[in-house]
Amino acid sequence: MRNSSSLCRALPLQPAEPLWQRAPARDTDGSPLSDFMMIIQGLRDQPPARRARTVDVIQSVLANYGPLVVFADLNLRLNVLWVTVRPRPGICAELPAAIFSRVPEARLVAYQPRKR
Repeated sequence: MRNSSSLCRALPLQPAEPLWQRAPARDTDGSPLSDFMMIIQGLRDQPPARRARTVDVIQSVLANYGPLVVFADLNLRLNVLWVTVRPRPGICAELPAAIFSRVPEARLVAYQPRKR
C-alpha cells in the first residue's frame, strides 16, 4: 500500500545544499536517527523510462516502511541513494535488503550501527 503523503519526489532545478546539511541527524524528539547509503550501479545511464521505473520501485519500497523513513535522497549524478530512518533493530539491514530484492543492482555501501 502506497502512502503518497509520506514521501514526495523532488526534482531540484538548481544545485541543492550538501547532503550533510539536508539529512537530519536527530528526530523531532531529539533522539538520534540511523542512516545508510546504497550505490545503484549504472542508474544515471539507464534510458529515462527504465530509470523512472527504478525510482518508482525505490519509492514504493520506502513507502512500505512508512513512518520509519525520515529522509531519502537519490543522487542520479553519483548513483547514490541515502536513507535516514528512525532506529529499529535491524532496519539498516532489512530496508536495504528490501530495496536490493526489487533493484538487484543496488548495493549497500555503509551504515553505522549505533551502540547503546
